[in-house]
Amino acid sequence: MAEGSEVTALTYEGLEKMFKVSFTEEEIQELREALSEMSEPVDIYTFIDDGCQYCENTVELINVIADASPEKEGRKLLNHIVVSKKQNPELFQKFNIERVPTVALMEGYIRYTGMPAGEEVRGLVETIIRLSQGDSGLSKTTVEKLAALKGNVHIEVIVTPTCPYCPYAALLANMMAFEAFRAGSKAVVADTVEAYENPDIADGYGVMSVPTIALNKKVEFIGLPYEAQFLEKIIEHSETVFRRNKEKERLMDLLKELE
Repeated sequence: MAEGSEVTALTYEGLEKMFKVSFTEEEIQELREALSEMSEPVDIYTFIDDGCQYCENTVELINVIADASPEKEGRKLLNHIVVSKKQNPELFQKFNIERVPTVALMEGYIRYTGMPAGEEVRGLVETIIRLSQGDSGLSKTTVEKLAALKGNVHIEVIVTPTCPYCPYAALLANMMAFEAFRAGSKAVVADTVEAYENPDIADGYGVMSVPTIALNKKVEFIGLPYEAQFLEKIIEHSETVFRRNKEKERLMDLLKELE
């Protein structure tokens, strides 16, 4: 398991610089080359609201990525949909979005809570490509075990824009969610949480280095886990949730019998 990167305090000017959208022509070309591997359309949503500090930057960032995607039948393969809470609160509810900005894919089962800035762009782009290709890159054993999950697991990957390991942790979580979603269980939500924009979440987990990975509100990894390690913990949490749900059902049945 790779070690994490230390989370450092930033000034206001430092944060503004970190979340500024700025691509060189060379970087745009690199984006185009990477996204040229897309084969099928992918919808990506940016959820925004009034008074949001980085919503405008996030919309601009996703627009740049969408514009760099290839075309098929005259349309960009990455379809960017901006969702305003004021205009479409129903979609916020459907995707279970509580914070802005949030970037969501796959009905919100893959999401970035906070602007996916800096290093996180790499993980997001690779996620888009894999969704488009329908190939998670996970092992056959992992895919089969994810398809069998019965209890829900919420993965939170706490990241910062400068962390070199974070995109890989986010990508791994995203692909776990993708395979569970594709199998029909939809048991896994992968939530990449930007620490500087969501300090209450980071502080709640006592985050000192990133990536920090929590499953169902319990920190399980600090640093980048191996696929097998990650899968083992997902299964463990899923089975715990499933057992608790069954116990609740039995209790409810007993109470009905006593009525």
